[in-house]
Amino acid sequence: MNAFFLGIVVFLIVLAVFDLVVGVSNDAVNFLNSAIGAKVAKFRTILIIAAIGVFAGASLSNGMMDVARHGIMTPAYFSFYDVMCVFLAVMITDVILLDVFNTLGMPTSTTVSMVFELLGGSFAIALLKIIRGEVDIDGNALSLGDLLNTEKAMSVILGIFLSVAIAFVLGAIVQWIARMVFTFTYRVNGKSTSFDGKMGGRIGSSLKIGIFSGIAVTSIIWFLLINGLKGSSFMTPDVKATIAENTWYIIGGGIVVCSVIMTILSAFKLPVLRFVILLGTFALAMAFAGNDLVNFVGVPLSGLDAYQDYAANGNGELHGYLMTSLMESAHTPTIYLIIAGVVMVLSLVFSKKAQNVVKTSVDLSRQDEGDEMFGSSSLARVLVRVASKTAIGIDKIVPKPVSQWVDSRFNADEMKLENGAAFDQIRASVNLVLAGILVALGTSLKLPLSTTYVTFMVAMGTSLADRAWGRESAVFRITGVISVIGGWFLTAGIAFVACYLITNGLYFGSYVAMVVAIALAIFLLIRSNFKNKESKKQEDTVFKQIVHSQNQQETWMLLCEHIRQGNADRLQFVVSTYEKSTNAFLTESYSPLRKGSTLIDEERKELKRQRRRELIGMQRIDPLVATERNTWYYLGINSCQQMLYSLKRINDQIREHVGNNFKPLPEEYHEQFVDTRNNVVKLFEQTLAMLSSGDFTDAEKLRKECEDLQAQMSSDRKKMLDTMQNERANITTLILTIHIMQESQELLGSLRHMIRGMNKFAGADV
Repeated sequence: MNAFFLGIVVFLIVLAVFDLVVGVSNDAVNFLNSAIGAKVAKFRTILIIAAIGVFAGASLSNGMMDVARHGIMTPAYFSFYDVMCVFLAVMITDVILLDVFNTLGMPTSTTVSMVFELLGGSFAIALLKIIRGEVDIDGNALSLGDLLNTEKAMSVILGIFLSVAIAFVLGAIVQWIARMVFTFTYRVNGKSTSFDGKMGGRIGSSLKIGIFSGIAVTSIIWFLLINGLKGSSFMTPDVKATIAENTWYIIGGGIVVCSVIMTILSAFKLPVLRFVILLGTFALAMAFAGNDLVNFVGVPLSGLDAYQDYAANGNGELHGYLMTSLMESAHTPTIYLIIAGVVMVLSLVFSKKAQNVVKTSVDLSRQDEGDEMFGSSSLARVLVRVASKTAIGIDKIVPKPVSQWVDSRFNADEMKLENGAAFDQIRASVNLVLAGILVALGTSLKLPLSTTYVTFMVAMGTSLADRAWGRESAVFRITGVISVIGGWFLTAGIAFVACYLITNGLYFGSYVAMVVAIALAIFLLIRSNFKNKESKKQEDTVFKQIVHSQNQQETWMLLCEHIRQGNADRLQFVVSTYEKSTNAFLTESYSPLRKGSTLIDEERKELKRQRRRELIGMQRIDPLVATERNTWYYLGINSCQQMLYSLKRINDQIREHVGNNFKPLPEEYHEQFVDTRNNVVKLFEQTLAMLSSGDFTDAEKLRKECEDLQAQMSSDRKKMLDTMQNERANITTLILTIHIMQESQELLGSLRHMIRGMNKFAGADV
């Protein structure tokens, strides 16, 4: 029997390695996005610095293991069998959660999932013990407070969720103060961040940058090196006592010394802000590894300790031997921590996800306008309206000169960002320093704060303070923030309930249930990592060029290319889906229709995103050109929208017909239907070829062919209506066929309008 549980422990360790790989890949954005968003160095340089921080943090994270051992449950009242059920359920739930959330593309948090899985599993066993009326050594009935470390659990949970509000508020306050000091145009590295090249005085600018950098560097060194190395051999009790007695002298002296050094370096045009950001990246990576390593290996290592104790002292009493040993603090062998650090570093370096850091937090916090990942929601619209009214009310109270001075500090329109940067180095520094401090503080208090929560909410707070959420984008970005936070709360609820149920299943199902659960986890791992993944939409590189272009003529050329590509993609989708839907009608295939319905809805959302991007592009070209071509742009884009509406009406009607197993199209109409359908497809393909070549010479001829086919289809519809007078005709099927013909005519009408709009927009005469 020992061999069976040894196998479970080995399986838990294997899952821990998998969790390390996936967790680092998913969470790399937490400590990479600020440095990458500000474009302070090459990606490889940033990655190397982050890897060193990850390894250092993992090697020094021993204290956090106590959360998995006795931070949630009181193992002195849990038998070996109890804790193995909980630990196995936690890891199985983690795999299932990861698979489900990745499939749905929803945000999740390893910290929240681990804490609430432990809570759900421990609660399941505790409830069983209370129902059975188990007692302690003094004969007193066990209560929930005895079995669960409720005080510690509540502090952990409150720490996680309070960090959301604290990180957001602190991010907004600190960034607002920083912007009051620096504005968006300042002198750094001997260069100006202003479009017109104006710079402040060398001494004044160097002093401001120096003091800011000195505070940042001192904060990073204090919270990470002091807290991170407090368990090291050279941190003797005397050294710790000396530090505790002279804390404020050390911090104050550090700020003064670092500020002087940074001021001198800044005066000599050295990139001190880049140094701060890279040091902050190292610090946050170290804090991430030190704080989040427990999420990945805490449970398996606790399971290993439990097994070793049981094998040595348990005498085969699965249900009788209590895990009192887990009440002691973890003494994880350094070699385990080093191995975990190596796995995390390798995952970070070789993970494709980590190398393609185009993540939600950067998109929602960028300074300029651009593509919005999220739509709008009712709650977001209400919040924006309330915030706008509140701002107007405050503006009436604040004296006009003060209000004007504050507004003058937010001169974002005069700022020149690094090519491809989402925000400037001041905001990147605040993001990293604040997030690193908060996560390190949580680590020092042995609270597993969610690195994802902290870094994301700090970034949202700083972007709000920087007025990056303008009236045109605020509702979309707030919707994004709500969606992400909602995903976190969903993670907590699902993790608790799922682990509660799985723990009960394992407890009562015993060895059979454990084997089945392990097999399920292996299956999900294989499916998640080796199944054929659908190709993702390509990155919109043309739009990125539009956003960062400073030349109106260049922007105009890029915009024309973007519109042409977008409309061509839309036409390709329409003709492909139209052909699949009509084929499904002829062959009575339901599956393509169900899938087509989902794809059409997604394509309509993508069209909205395309329109939003292109309207941003229209704002960046010559106003006279924009006014002249505006009508024809809308004619083209609205025609695409109408095509999708027609396509949806065709697909939905066919889906209902086939789903209800109604009679198919009579054989005598097959040839005529297919010929008409093929003619529609041919005209769409000719239009696609015209868009691809950019040659609109035959535009009028193509529009005439569409008009002729529409007339022919009207004649065919009339004949079908006459046929319906025959009592033997299948009226239901013929009505659907007539509906498809009518919507096909609408498709051709929209195609004619799109051809005219594209031709006029491109500048040709029709």
